[in-house]
Amino acid sequence: MSFQTAADVPIIIASSNSSSERRISPSWSIAHLKSRLEPITGIPVHCQRLTLRIGSQDAVPIAADDEEQTQLASFALQPYAEMTVVDTRPPSARTDFSDLSMVHKYTMPSSEYETRTDSVLAWKKAQKLGRFDPDAPTIQEQKIRASEREVEERGITLSSRIRLLPATDARRGTVSYIGPIPEIPGIGSWIGVTLDEPTGKNDGSVKGNKYFECDSNHGVFVKPERCEVGDFPVLDLGDEDMEEL
Repeated sequence: MSFQTAADVPIIIASSNSSSERRISPSWSIAHLKSRLEPITGIPVHCQRLTLRIGSQDAVPIAADDEEQTQLASFALQPYAEMTVVDTRPPSARTDFSDLSMVHKYTMPSSEYETRTDSVLAWKKAQKLGRFDPDAPTIQEQKIRASEREVEERGITLSSRIRLLPATDARRGTVSYIGPIPEIPGIGSWIGVTLDEPTGKNDGSVKGNKYFECDSNHGVFVKPERCEVGDFPVLDLGDEDMEEL
């Protein structure tokens, strides 16, 4: 059988595992086409069921009693028609090419990667970028600067009125301290707040060190992101209110 390429027709081949454009000769037999489709789709020849759809027309089966002798020219191939390859095997017998769990993956040891001269790491070293920049701030310095920016962007200043976040907290107070507190875990600035009500945790002290003055249980220290600055009036509970409480 002679296979001519001059009259090849571009066809879209689609299966559950692949989709691609292929050139098909109308002079091929159905059997020959299926043998060409097996390495593309991973579906064995005897398990392929082919259909051809041209535009909006219904799909036409590509099949014959004698697939060795029946040429594709019998099906009026048109450029960019869609040929679907269906796997007739039961799902349990099919190969799932999207499952990569059993595919061996090479992982280069860190010691080997660090000695290579053609890697991204080597390029960063040469360009002195990131952690290889001698003038780059440390992670601790970056966190401190980020905390300071948070204070500035939220407009937090000494004596400003704030409401604690989230909104369900609803406690109000006055900013009495801004700065680091070595006794508390966490890098960057802390906000010391004198609360309007005795719902705090301290009197402005942390482990015996005094950071601001306030009555017992009126002090609390929070991170800047928990502060909302605004014109919040001071809570004033009168005698009538106290009776209702």
